[in-house]
Amino acid sequence: MNQPFAKGQTTAEGFSVLNKVIFRDAATQGTFTKYKSLFPGIGFAAGYKVMQRMYKWTGQRHVKDYFNTHHSSTFKSLFGDNWKTMMHATAGSIIGVGEIVLLPLDALKIKAQTNPEILKGKGLGQIITQEGWGLYRGASWTAARNAPGSFALFGGSAFVKENIFGLKDYNDATFFQNFCASIGGAFASITVSSPLDVIKTRIQAKSADKAEAGLVILSNMVKNEGFGSFFKGLVPKLLVVGPKLVFSFTIADAAIPLISGIIDGKKN
Repeated sequence: MNQPFAKGQTTAEGFSVLNKVIFRDAATQGTFTKYKSLFPGIGFAAGYKVMQRMYKWTGQRHVKDYFNTHHSSTFKSLFGDNWKTMMHATAGSIIGVGEIVLLPLDALKIKAQTNPEILKGKGLGQIITQEGWGLYRGASWTAARNAPGSFALFGGSAFVKENIFGLKDYNDATFFQNFCASIGGAFASITVSSPLDVIKTRIQAKSADKAEAGLVILSNMVKNEGFGSFFKGLVPKLLVVGPKLVFSFTIADAAIPLISGIIDGKKN
């Protein structure tokens, strides 16, 4: 009965079912309530994304600058001509692991989107009291996902700038070059992190009384769904998350050197 426009249904009945499928509990509500229902967890999502982007883009540059000042010779001896790409990638990986600090906001966003009944009718304080340290459930899996994901994100971007555009100073990249580099980094990151992202999401979607260990979820996925399950939703992620990541990365790469130049100019 959840299939709209099934055989034998009238058009009105089909649209009625489709309305319930899209808007769920808000199907009988007004237009604004229906529209609002399409954005479950938007408050948590906005807070998480803003803080994550600020932390990620600025943090990676600080770690990279530290490596460049104190350990550039080590990277050159280990990676040869690719030392700069590997430095950017390693700095990104370290910052990616540190993102687990923001995990509670990410967990609440996922619960609101996949299991809204858990949060229904509860204030933020009540949710935090109820979940407690459970909001950090899956922290190790998140770190395991973020490390290669951020490595691929910043490493992929640096690889495109150096090996395709031949840039020695990445800050000299044009907007178009930053855009192309961001596409390479974003798509590499989403693809590499997808398997562990699926496990992390399943861990966080569970309520506290139905929690499952990551290894149990991994085992059940292999047993019941096969290895293809680790890449479930990859295409929608590339189509939906990819452009957002490309946009934010491109703007960050274009804006940060510009702002740094203005600040340095004022200091001088």
